[in-house]
Amino acid sequence: MMELLKELQSLQGRSFLKEADFTPEQLEALIDFSIKLKKEKQEKGKVTPYLHDKDIVLLFQKTSTRTRLSFELGGDDLGANTAYIDPTSSQFGKKESVEDSARVFGELADGIEYRGFEQADMETMAKYSGVPVWNGLSNEWHPTQMIADFMTVKEEFGKLKGLTLTFVGDGRNNVANSLLVSGSMLGVNVHIVAPDELQPTAEIQKLANDYAAKSGAKPLVTSDIAAGVKGSNVLYTDVWVSMGETNWQERIDELLPYQINMDMVEKTGNQDGQLIFMHCLPAFHDGNTILGAEAVEKYTGLDKPEMEVTDEVFRSKYGRQFQEAGNRKHSIMAIMAATLGDLSLFK
Repeated sequence: MMELLKELQSLQGRSFLKEADFTPEQLEALIDFSIKLKKEKQEKGKVTPYLHDKDIVLLFQKTSTRTRLSFELGGDDLGANTAYIDPTSSQFGKKESVEDSARVFGELADGIEYRGFEQADMETMAKYSGVPVWNGLSNEWHPTQMIADFMTVKEEFGKLKGLTLTFVGDGRNNVANSLLVSGSMLGVNVHIVAPDELQPTAEIQKLANDYAAKSGAKPLVTSDIAAGVKGSNVLYTDVWVSMGETNWQERIDELLPYQINMDMVEKTGNQDGQLIFMHCLPAFHDGNTILGAEAVEKYTGLDKPEMEVTDEVFRSKYGRQFQEAGNRKHSIMAIMAATLGDLSLFK
């Protein structure tokens, strides 16, 4: 426990903008702290109020379900006061610059969650606010998602190092970037299986390979589905069209062969207790959403309203996507408590 506390103390007062700003030990400490907070909540019905009397601004330029609820409800559980700002209810980004807004928020609050577009804006917010800023998602990175994801993996397998996590789909989105880099830091063999035109940039791959050389991880980026999924412990996917994009037909044409289905599950060779499926949600796995139902009518190539994953896999024994969603709250609580909280309460 003392080693965990020492790592958490090294995060005090810091922003959480991208994984590469931290050491592998610090990331693993956040994962372990997340598991600790979850157990505390389950056993006692409440958690230690590490954020007692703190004020937090929740700034959302993009819509959100899990991230918003996790910061808002998690902040409440930790004893904080939270104020939500949606994409249309403030002067931010219209009449007021990121720098000016950061200075204002820093005067009014003790911490800022920011879900936006450009990573550079995250850096500006942290530079001028003078308080911890937590990246709820940017175009380039999704660091809070990573703590929840690897928390879920560690809960399932009891370890991280040496496991193989395979992301299948749009390999140049923020989730794929974060999985590749974070996993390489933590000793997880992250495979990105995507068409050549949708693979991570050379810069992202180099960053992951540099970390892998130290951790012993074996990252792989490939368009070969059979080679990419073989030996996977985790099959992971995300929506094919990211926020702000509209090229549905193009993505369907490119990625339909990369749909996670039972044939792909069998290709892992790990069906018996050594394989789980994960998805950061929302997912297009059936026709019970407006967009999912419309997709079959509007776009060619889809026989069923299933895109990145089939309904069969989504509802199967392999699915951990809802556990993963619940872990967003515990992991975000850990991030806030470690960077802003009163760690003298740690036991």
